[in-house]
Amino acid sequence: MTSDQIAQANARLRSLEPLEIVQWGLAQAAGRAIVSTNFRPYEAALLHLVTQVQPDIPVLWVDHGYNRPATYRHAEALRKRLNLNIKAYLPRMTPAHRDALHGEIPTPEDEAALKEFSAVMKLEPFQRGMRELAPLVWITALRKSQNPNRAELDILSEDRNFGSLKLNPFFLWTDAQMEDYLVRHDLPNEWDYFDPAKADEKRECGLHAAWGAKAVSTTWSI
Repeated sequence: MTSDQIAQANARLRSLEPLEIVQWGLAQAAGRAIVSTNFRPYEAALLHLVTQVQPDIPVLWVDHGYNRPATYRHAEALRKRLNLNIKAYLPRMTPAHRDALHGEIPTPEDEAALKEFSAVMKLEPFQRGMRELAPLVWITALRKSQNPNRAELDILSEDRNFGSLKLNPFFLWTDAQMEDYLVRHDLPNEWDYFDPAKADEKRECGLHAAWGAKAVSTTWSI
């Protein structure tokens, strides 16, 4: 799609409900759509929403190995309940191997080391998954309120890192609306989630930032 076509689509999509946005996106994908997740808070809503329209949609999950036990239990519960078609991708280096060589996960104070960590443990397996699954439409849980970088996006955008259209059906929703969705559909949430590639909620791990593609192209092991 051209930038003008994307702008026109966004003008229409802003008046639709998330379910209608997903239906629209899957109609554009010609069978080549995926949804990504890391099983963070509120993502049960996205997985429930998308599988209502396409039950067998591939679910791209990078399991970097640093999730807390509660997150793994949450992921397994949702996999069983929603019959998720999970496509799990793991780093080429295990967490134990990385930690033995390089020590603890870098802190936000060491931005270069944290980006390098993200490239190896999260971005490289995600890029590998995107190459193999080759989606035309990539559905995500991005929302405007999450951080300043995401506030500059929209419901639909071109993702140049991965060569696909990125669709964010809940983009304009608040936490209160997401919470209401979970309650209405009796879905679990996961509050113990921690993303080691971010280290705090206002950073980007690189999946949705321009530096991500370059980071992986220059570094795949540390």
